[in-house]
Amino acid sequence: MTPGILSLAPAPTPLEAFGTEPIWLVLLKTVGVFGYLFVMVLFGVVFERKVVGYMQNRIGPNRVGPWGILQSLADGLKLAFKEDILPAMVDKPVYILAPIMTAVPAFVAFSVIPLGPEVSIFGHRTPLQLTDLPVGVLIVFACSSLAVYGIVLAGWASNSTYPLLGGLRSAAQMISYEIAMGLSIVAVFLYAGSMSTSQIVAAQSGSWYFWPLSVSFVIYCIAVVGETNRAPFDLPEAESELVAGYFTEYSSSLKFAMYMLSEYVAVVTVSGLAATLFLGGWHAPWPLSMWAGANEGWWPLLWFTGKIVVGMFFFTWLRGTLPRIRYDQFMRLGWRWLIPTNLAWILLVATVRTMRNENVDLRRMLLVIGIPIVVVLLIQILRPQRPPRPVAVEEIDEEEFPSFPTPPMDLVVPASPRLAMATAPEGKARDA
Repeated sequence: MTPGILSLAPAPTPLEAFGTEPIWLVLLKTVGVFGYLFVMVLFGVVFERKVVGYMQNRIGPNRVGPWGILQSLADGLKLAFKEDILPAMVDKPVYILAPIMTAVPAFVAFSVIPLGPEVSIFGHRTPLQLTDLPVGVLIVFACSSLAVYGIVLAGWASNSTYPLLGGLRSAAQMISYEIAMGLSIVAVFLYAGSMSTSQIVAAQSGSWYFWPLSVSFVIYCIAVVGETNRAPFDLPEAESELVAGYFTEYSSSLKFAMYMLSEYVAVVTVSGLAATLFLGGWHAPWPLSMWAGANEGWWPLLWFTGKIVVGMFFFTWLRGTLPRIRYDQFMRLGWRWLIPTNLAWILLVATVRTMRNENVDLRRMLLVIGIPIVVVLLIQILRPQRPPRPVAVEEIDEEEFPSFPTPPMDLVVPASPRLAMATAPEGKARDA
């Protein structure tokens, strides 16, 4: 962005602008945010199926509506009117409450995401954002932490093995990747000097944080895929291992639809948060930013929606190209690589920001930061790697082999009398 464009950016929205609006305007904005999320979910389902179909050389949905664009609406109506089968052994109150506990926080998390600058709605100047707080970003993390309760309770209330395993996997996955996701945005707080979403967007009016905080952005993109249980990190609902995971006992009804709805709303929310923290929020990208009115009025809502669509394409791209990884590999990625890398990166960013605030010249800054990094890399490269010692067959203890029950090679399965009569020749069957 050129310096001349900085004067075209609107002033940041003060936090005092929230909470003093008339109640009818707050209700109107609430309905607007809900409608926006619902439309984005309907679009996301068709968009994902179309893109994956294109990647796999298939047609995709093309029957309902022009080019199949109403297929997700038809699927939602079908799920809403299908028979709701309640298994006999479930804990009924918790079984019914679990989908609601997952869907509601997914919608609430989007309330602090700024969709645009101040606009005029029926003569009232109001920001295109439902609400904001000095710690607005933490609202998204709190809601994502609450959503996992619905998944864990769904597995527990189903009173079945595979749903319980899927719920436990989701809890472990949330703990692992919530830490990486939280650490990835600490550098954004250091740069912006605030945890308010509207203030972070205002701080990116000159340049986006995507470039100086590229490491944080990459780690955030990896962590949110695990946070939203999307492929290739969809271990809590791995059909090759757990049938359908935590919602195995939920039939194709409205409860099942609420889980699907919460998943796609979470994808929209984390994509919007990525745009808010790293991609300038609702600010227009270059070269659209050269237009004087690009960041005024209702136009920023279009730029923000386009950035969300790019994020949804990223999720779809991963689903269509990468296979599901093993659970131990998935946990190792979070604990051994993402979290240590995040901690080292935060230390580096904090050092750079402190030296800039103290007006340290660039040469001294490079020496202070670059020399330790080079030393660590040289130690890692030159450190001798001991090859694994081969183990002879004689050294292997028989007790180390897994004591899995294995059938004998000469096993003969006895047949039941009825089956024997049915498979016997006609004469022998008559004699019997």
